[in-house]
Amino acid sequence: MSQFDNVSVVTKANVYFDGKVTSRTVLFADGTKKTLGIMMPGQYEFGTDAKEIMEIQAGELKVLLPGETEWKQISGTGEFTVPANSKFKLDVTAVTDYICSYINE
Repeated sequence: MSQFDNVSVVTKANVYFDGKVTSRTVLFADGTKKTLGIMMPGQYEFGTDAKEIMEIQAGELKVLLPGETEWKQISGTGEFTVPANSKFKLDVTAVTDYICSYINE
């Protein structure tokens, strides 16, 4: 999807890792939430409360998901899912544009 219609955007940025990862929160009429962000090259570890679906729009990274021993490579576009209440690692090697969807189950 290249565009979201009829949404609200939280204007305050979410800033992580000294500004190397930033995002904006998009709120939908049905109560769902997504963040749209950019990650600069670096190594990061994130924790989740809700299940997350990460859609990579452009960029290059490797992700190590909970319980996995092999890193998954994404070049260009791709997607991965992170379970609720877990941590995952990213090794970003090129500026990466992403959409994160939060799934409340």
